[in-house]
Amino acid sequence: METITLGKNGPTVPPLCIGTWAWGDKLFWNYGSDYGPEQLQAAFTAALEAGVTFFDTAEIYGMGLSEKFLGQFIKQTQQPVQVATKFGPVPWRFTGQSVSDALTESLKRLQLQRIELYQVHWPFAFFLSQETLMNTLADEVKRGRIGAVGVSNYSAAQMREAHQILAARGVPLAVNQVRYSLLTRQVESSGIIATARELGVTILAYSPLAQGLLTGKYTAENLESLSGARKIDPKFGKEGLQKIAPVISLLRSIGEKRNRTPAQVALNWLIAQGNVIPIAGVKTSEQVRQNTGALGWQLNKDEIEELEKITRPWLN
Repeated sequence: METITLGKNGPTVPPLCIGTWAWGDKLFWNYGSDYGPEQLQAAFTAALEAGVTFFDTAEIYGMGLSEKFLGQFIKQTQQPVQVATKFGPVPWRFTGQSVSDALTESLKRLQLQRIELYQVHWPFAFFLSQETLMNTLADEVKRGRIGAVGVSNYSAAQMREAHQILAARGVPLAVNQVRYSLLTRQVESSGIIATARELGVTILAYSPLAQGLLTGKYTAENLESLSGARKIDPKFGKEGLQKIAPVISLLRSIGEKRNRTPAQVALNWLIAQGNVIPIAGVKTSEQVRQNTGALGWQLNKDEIEELEKITRPWLN
């Protein structure tokens, strides 16, 4: 499988990342109702079997449970696994020591000595300055507890500032994790993608299937199948689904030529942007198999352009 280096000299990872927000999360994902540890273990195993060894988690996912599950599963395999997790800059963390302490706790839950990629979950500063935060992360790179430093949800200007502080310490900024899909292209119009290219920062694209809108599973004709948060999200309402129907139709027709699903085509489009790694959230082994079907083939230039053109309304 082809690999991608995160940033200029970060870890080398597969072109797809497995997202673990749902691992232990009851609030958004109803963990414990229709899936539990067995399904998560099977999803982890299926990912490794497909050669996808890059997992993204965060201390806040499942209030630490996501990291714990990941740590347990890693212990049971001989295969090398690359882990990315995230630090939450909450108001009561305002010293460099509080950043190091949070890293220590994540390492304990993950049962690891080192995390390949440690990201700042949001650009909030509160009482912790970016200088203190980035310098502490640079210290941890020198200590060997972090392989690479990343940010998440940072604007182009915020990413440039983080990059500048880290560069003064000889540490490159490796990634910016942002919402990016065919139906959420604001990162292009706001300059985030262009700035990342200029600075040599890799984009990790979360919500690459726009909460499932790009799977083709939801249509204006089957609104009664909606559950949870989707029931009140206007994007999943009749008008929202009618608006995206031409996009789904194009994804279908491109996919049919290759025996691929709309979701697999949508993920492949992101990979085709270059220096972009989609984070596909999973709860089951079946979802892993679906998502990894986006690998091992490439859209052609005309198809990439067609998809770009039909989704221009979602640039803003």
